Amino acid sequence: MATRTHPNENLRAPSLALLAMEFRAPLEFGAVLPAWPALSRAPRGDGHAVLVFPGLSASDATTIPLRTYLGSLGYKTEGWAQGFNFGPRAGVLEQAKRSLTEAFNISGRKVSLIGWSLGGVYARELAKELPDMVRGVITLGTPFAGPPKSTNAWRIYELTSGRSIDREHEHYDLAQAPPVPTTSVYSRSDGIVAWQGSFQKPSELHGNIENIEVVASHMGLGVNPSAWWALADRLAQAEGKWRPFDRTGLYGLKSFIYPDPHRS
Repeated sequence: MATRTHPNENLRAPSLALLAMEFRAPLEFGAVLPAWPALSRAPRGDGHAVLVFPGLSASDATTIPLRTYLGSLGYKTEGWAQGFNFGPRAGVLEQAKRSLTEAFNISGRKVSLIGWSLGGVYARELAKELPDMVRGVITLGTPFAGPPKSTNAWRIYELTSGRSIDREHEHYDLAQAPPVPTTSVYSRSDGIVAWQGSFQKPSELHGNIENIEVVASHMGLGVNPSAWWALADRLAQAEGKWRPFDRTGLYGLKSFIYPDPHRS
């Protein structure tokens, strides 16, 4: 059993008011079209492979828009190819390892991992087990730094997975960052996951860690234009030359679009 850290022990799930605001997700996707002139000018990729993991009770269909966008920037994107994500049932993590290994062997290059919500837990844990195959990890609203029930989705998790979320947490040290460059994209207006649970604290073991705040709903994080641009910026970094996300520029607009994650 892993030795667990216990950050944010008293963290509660987002309020009902924030949960109700999740209905704005279609508007975020609708903003992609007017934002396209800027999105199309995001840093382009070098063709390396990117695996994208969907959130709880979601399938690869939900990540098609994101994967299509990243593909337009030059990346070879793939979904997790396991149907709906109903939790780490028997064989799920093993198949995820095989997918990562296959992508690595075919390309001969390290693979970037992106995970939306629960999918980000898979991405982080895979990077811990197979760090030599992973170029970096980016998560979207992933609950890794809070107690098991600091989300509004834990009941759905137990229903769909047939597992106790408390017992699941005992098997993993989710708060410990992977030994690869790791970015957590989160929103303080997330109605599903308490944002503090997606905030990666500095690690004495791993230095290439950062948090990027965007203004988004949880269900809209994977289709939000500001999240897309941040993902493109992070993926475009040359391997082995990681640098923190730059919130300056664009006549001050970037600091408005991406609030300072260290503010109180």
